[in-house]
Amino acid sequence: MNPQVLLKTLIDRKLLTADVAEKITRESALVQKSPEDLINDRRLVDEAEIAKIKSEILKVPYKKVVPEEISNEVLNIISEDMARTYKLIPLSKTKDMLIVGMLHPDDAKAQDVLRFVAKQQRINLGVYLITPGDLDLILRKYSPFKDQVDAAVKTLGAKPTRENSFGERIVQLEEGVAVAEEAPIIKIVASTLKEAVNLGASDVHIEPQRGFMRIRFRIDGDLQEVTQMPMTLHQPIVSRIKVMANLKIDENRIPQDGRFRSIIFGRDIDFRVATFPTPAGEKIAIRVLDPTVGLRSLTDLGLSGRNLEIVNEGIERPYGMVLVSGPTGSGKTTTLYALLQILNKVGVNIVSLEDPVEYYIDGMNQSQVRPEIGYDFAAGLRQILRQDPDIIMVGEIRDSETAALAVHAALTGHVVLSTLHTNNAAGVVPRLIDMKVDAFLLPSSLNLMLSQRLVSKLCQSCKKAEEPVDSIKNIIKKEMDKLPAELKSKMKIKEPYKIYHSVGCKDCKNKGVSGRMALFEVLRMTEELQAIISSGANEDKIIEETKRQGMITLRQDGIIKALQGLVNMEEVLNETTEL
Repeated sequence: MNPQVLLKTLIDRKLLTADVAEKITRESALVQKSPEDLINDRRLVDEAEIAKIKSEILKVPYKKVVPEEISNEVLNIISEDMARTYKLIPLSKTKDMLIVGMLHPDDAKAQDVLRFVAKQQRINLGVYLITPGDLDLILRKYSPFKDQVDAAVKTLGAKPTRENSFGERIVQLEEGVAVAEEAPIIKIVASTLKEAVNLGASDVHIEPQRGFMRIRFRIDGDLQEVTQMPMTLHQPIVSRIKVMANLKIDENRIPQDGRFRSIIFGRDIDFRVATFPTPAGEKIAIRVLDPTVGLRSLTDLGLSGRNLEIVNEGIERPYGMVLVSGPTGSGKTTTLYALLQILNKVGVNIVSLEDPVEYYIDGMNQSQVRPEIGYDFAAGLRQILRQDPDIIMVGEIRDSETAALAVHAALTGHVVLSTLHTNNAAGVVPRLIDMKVDAFLLPSSLNLMLSQRLVSKLCQSCKKAEEPVDSIKNIIKKEMDKLPAELKSKMKIKEPYKIYHSVGCKDCKNKGVSGRMALFEVLRMTEELQAIISSGANEDKIIEETKRQGMITLRQDGIIKALQGLVNMEEVLNETTEL
């Protein structure tokens, strides 16, 4: 399919701007990747929308795939190598017909392969167009994790015993290095990492226990044990991971940090490795950095309505600070990346200081700070100003020196994005003053103050509406009554209020949740807030200003999302407080 036809249609339907389309076209030629792949990789347009447009252009029907409906018998009709190479999958089979899903139905080579399969099977063919996400889901079914690990363990002849002592495990270090080069260990590590990506895990924990080793994945914020292995496999697995991350194999007394990259399911995945010595042996924590998960748009994160309008207005200003606050693990960095993707244009120079660089973004100049050699955020900020930046991203404002430099950078005509640890948006100004920033500088340097929390997103396939209990009903009414009348009139939420719970289904693997969503509150700098800061800012006065602005608080944003059936009301109330 002609990529320009697709791009023009996306522009005509206002799914893509002409500027972004032009940038995609240029990058496509440089990196030898189709515009469609670049759009999907960066989630610029919903892949289902792209599939529907392709369906209209190619005159091939689009089908939403349900992985559970595809049996292993059907799957085995087309080999995994063939499916991955030509991006096609078998969907169903009857006596006379094989139904196939294709990512590119107009691919001549893929068509030839299918004709060969049809001739071999003596069967007719039916073709549907599918999305990259659905193709990826089916391809994962070719590699079941536990079967691969069990087979590798059997090959090694290791027995699941709990009789090993701490001393035995420490002594076997050199032996482990040699074993790590054997194929079964490599398969175990590879299968574990593939399964982590498959399940959307953010972290992998490889943990030595008293007589066995366990592997846990962090999925949607919760740790889940996925398997246990004999302790005899612990050291070889650790050594294999160390080799991949270029760490010292013979050093197990101190923590080490490293990273490596790999192509899994056709995606460029970055793995960040951290070792930690324990009496039982080294614990390994691996952060899984999948750009298709971590690089998301503001609306994907949960920013919508009035909050989204305020943020879009704020980041269009030519200079000033945008600070995102919240506790560790609340998704602050992910929000910064979402903002940077909007600001990342050919005409601007973006320079970032990160610890560490989590996702690489084309067009940005990203640098990782190394405090151990004196290259910290403050030192990096001094150097950044010599790089002729338009936009500066500082991973975190941790100390007074970094705070002062960031403020001065904003005052000298730069857009500065960073994160801060505060409980809410109203706490940003007092926190900066506590960090010895002169209060009179803040009105001119601060643009936006965001605060956020992460909560589980309800599975939309099995959610059910319920009547809230009286105590929750009272909280809902109290918070909704505080909202500005103009905002309430735009909302489709009316009394009597309903809340939602998901009971679990095949789509969410009976968990009831599917991913996470952020709750936001957004405070902007106004003349009134400037006056409060100039007269001696404290959090109580700033909270009064948030009410005057009609700011939607974290709790209110969460309640609105809960009433819309997006999140669990009880979790919202647990994660937020009344302002």
